This record gives sequence, C-alpha cells and structure tokens, in this order.
Amino acid sequence: MNNCIISDTVTIKDNVILGDNVIIEENCYIDYGVIIRDNVHIKKGSFIGARCILGEYLMDFYADRINKVHTLVIGENALIRSETIVYGDTIIGNNFQTGHRVTIRERSHIGNNVRIGTLSDVQEDCCIGNYVSLHSNVIVGEKSIIKDYVWIFPHVVLTNDPTPPSEILIGITIEAYAAVAAGSIILPGVIIGEESLVGAGSVVNKNVEKETVVVGNPAKKLCLTTDIRNQLTGEQVYPWKYTFSRGMPWDKIGYEEWLKSENLR
Repeated sequence: MNNCIISDTVTIKDNVILGDNVIIEENCYIDYGVIIRDNVHIKKGSFIGARCILGEYLMDFYADRINKVHTLVIGENALIRSETIVYGDTIIGNNFQTGHRVTIRERSHIGNNVRIGTLSDVQEDCCIGNYVSLHSNVIVGEKSIIKDYVWIFPHVVLTNDPTPPSEILIGITIEAYAAVAAGSIILPGVIIGEESLVGAGSVVNKNVEKETVVVGNPAKKLCLTTDIRNQLTGEQVYPWKYTFSRGMPWDKIGYEEWLKSENLR
C-alpha cells in the first residue's frame, strides 16, 4: 500500500486490502473484505459493499503477474453492492448503483446516474450513457453502445459475434429513450432506434426504426410506440418520458419543464 491518499472521513472495515496509488475521497464506506487493487480512485460519498473487487487485473497481468497501470475511476456517491467486480481502464460517473455480483470489464465508459442490476455482466469496450437502467441478469456484449435514458429489462442479451466463434465483433447500438423488454436477444450490429420498444422475448435481427414497437422471433414491427395505450386507463403511454419520471432529472417538474430549463442553461 504505497502512495495512497485516504481521507480521514473514510470508514474501512476489517479485512480490506488496498493496493498502490489508491485514492479514496471523503465520506466513503468500504465494507468487509473488499479488495481495491492498484490505481483505483473512489470519489466522495461512495459505498463499496462487502467482498467487492475494484481494479481487477486485466489479461496482461497473467503473463508475468505484474499489475500494469490500468486506472479505475468511480464517481461520487456510488452504491456498489456486495461481490461486484470492476476491472481497470474503466471510468464510471456519479451516482452509480449496482446490485449484487455485477461484473464490469475493462475499457468501459459509464455515465452518470446509471443502475446495473444483480448478476449483470458488462463486457469490455462498452459505452453506457447517462440515466441508463439495466435490470438483473442483463448481458452486455463487448463493443455495445447504450445511449442516454435507455431501459433494459431482466435477462436481455446484447450479442456481438455474427458468425460465432470468430474474431470479428460488431457491437449493438441502442439509441436514447429506447426500451428493451425482458428476455430479448439483440443480434450483432443491430441499431435500436430512439424511443423504440422491443417486446418481451423478441429476437431482433435487423435495425429497429425510431418510435417503433417490434415483437417476436424474428422481431417484426407491430405498431408505433404512440399507438400503445395503458391497459387500465386507456391513456397514451409513449413517449414514456412524458408519463414516467421516477429517478429521472425531470422528476416532480415534468419532462417539458425540465427540457426548457436545460435549454436555458
């Protein structure tokens, strides 16, 4: 434990292991049995749950068993629950949350206010925007791009190999405000359009147009998202940003008012 900077207001419980060049800012809580490897920076107000591993070794460690410089930065007010593993060469924004036993591989960039559910797996070279919600057991394949305000529900798989097994990986892109319902599989290279909806259990093998609902195997267009009505009230549901606000930056003021305030900045 060399060249570490640990704030006096940090709580560190028993059996925590710290590597070299670790920075832990004020008011962080490091629970029992956490391993923080070299070159990890945890910003203020963060909670790291029991037995997490932060800054996990990349493949270049195993050739000579010497840890190279692969920095991990975790933003302010993170809530990382027990047994989560985050690799180096990764940058995570503020207000990040995980469930239990999440894995996040190297060279990933994750924005602010992102939630990743229990047992989810984010592979390397992924880019995840702001206010993205991944529920439990989501598999995000290498080279995936998930833009702002996307919802991905349980047991969704984002694939990347068009002719498995091969060395050619083509990532998926999910545009802003799209939703992918439970149990869906998105095939390599597919683009899910902005504000679109993939129905539960779908297998998507071609691009989805903006504001479109697709369902089935293979997924086919059902309707526009604006055609969907609440089954109880009959009211229009989509775009969901006008009907749902919990956890969003427009909570309590509405999307239109929030958008106006953003445009005035």
